[in-house]
Amino acid sequence: MRAVLREKIIAVCDKKIAAKGPDVGLSFYAFFANKNDDPELLMEAAIWWIKQHQLDHFEKARKIRAMVEQRL
Repeated sequence: MRAVLREKIIAVCDKKIAAKGPDVGLSFYAFFANKNDDPELLMEAAIWWIKQHQLDHFEKARKIRAMVEQRL
């Protein structure tokens, strides 16, 4: 995973947790705008989320943040 995606995921998770609490869920779409302005980065996130880790559509932000910090 590229550093830019890792940093984006951590920032979004932090923002969601701060706004909605530690049990907030999110999908990998949370890291992108409602337009497809960076398809390569979107596919990288999708592959990491769906193919590599077989995560559900919605996961706890704290879980995703921890996974990214551990560089899984």
